[in-house]
Amino acid sequence: MDHRLQWDIFCKVIDNHGDIAVCWRLSTALAARGQNVRLWVDDASALHWMAPDGCEGVTVLPWLEPLGLNLLRLDAAPCDVLVEAFGCEVAPEFIAACADGEWDTGQKPVWINLEYLSAEAYAERNHAMPSPVQRGPAAGWTKWFFYPGFTAGTGGLLREADLANRQAGFDRTVWLAQRGIAWQGEKLVSLFCYEPPALAALLASLSQNGLDGQPVRLMVAAGRAHAAVQAVLDDQKWQQPNPDGRGQLLISYLPWLTQIDFDHLLWASDLNFVRGEDSVVRALWAGKACVWQIYPQTDAAHLNKLQAFLDMLQAPPSLRDFHRAWNAAESPPVLPGLATAEWTDCTATARQALLAQEDLSTRLMRFVTHNRPDPP
Repeated sequence: MDHRLQWDIFCKVIDNHGDIAVCWRLSTALAARGQNVRLWVDDASALHWMAPDGCEGVTVLPWLEPLGLNLLRLDAAPCDVLVEAFGCEVAPEFIAACADGEWDTGQKPVWINLEYLSAEAYAERNHAMPSPVQRGPAAGWTKWFFYPGFTAGTGGLLREADLANRQAGFDRTVWLAQRGIAWQGEKLVSLFCYEPPALAALLASLSQNGLDGQPVRLMVAAGRAHAAVQAVLDDQKWQQPNPDGRGQLLISYLPWLTQIDFDHLLWASDLNFVRGEDSVVRALWAGKACVWQIYPQTDAAHLNKLQAFLDMLQAPPSLRDFHRAWNAAESPPVLPGLATAEWTDCTATARQALLAQEDLSTRLMRFVTHNRPDPP
């Protein structure tokens, strides 16, 4: 792609910040590659702590019902690429503006449906499939399904061009001091989770045994993870030798972190507990031992997705056993052991292979160039 295009990305925030996190990372990655991005989002409040400084080349606009098109009438650039994230349906007023309204340039935008991340076979099978639009103002257009994934036959993973250099220059001692964490050399574990039933068992294990025979500092993310830990500690049925964080287990509760600082948290830790789509990719790039709490679904379809992910990792039996326990609907009597050295080797090997692939933004821009119709 040899020139700057106008990208319009639509995002609806459902819950847990994963959708806006992915859309923001995509927006900033495209802007870093010289593209103009308008991010339309129905609830941008999380960006106040996730990305307080914004990003040059990215404009955040409110996705209201109905969509206010007054901004589009102020000589705004026409849309070249239209992205609807995670199956959200773009506002029909916007489509009309592109097709036969203010932005009728005679050149159809490339319309991308950015799907959820999965290591399952369907991601590669369905990636880049066209879906002709049959009715409405966009009749005759084509919508393309773009599947992020872990193989060369998918859309790839979000990754910044300078990621490796930033990691190489990272000093966790400095970062921990900046965050006000009095680190004394104990093992560091990050916790970003929903409310796993096995959480009480994990806290008990860390409290009694530490990690690899050493004391542990558990760094708990703000939000649901913080509330989940507090609920366990407040439960009178759960007893630990050192409820105030003395002995083998020390607990630090973190404030809301920017996306950059969240990456730093993962880089600083010896073991990362993560949840959802955005953070599991960041944990892979961190290259440390990690455990993923996949978003639970009522039909248990998430377990197949988790199995495919572990197969992609070529996860050893110990990591598979722990994931089954961590994602179980009920807490096991005893958690499997934490084999951090073996798990770190597994993640680091997968990271190296994934780094050899092109990132999602690069693949997406090439896809748009290939499928963009010639101007009239």
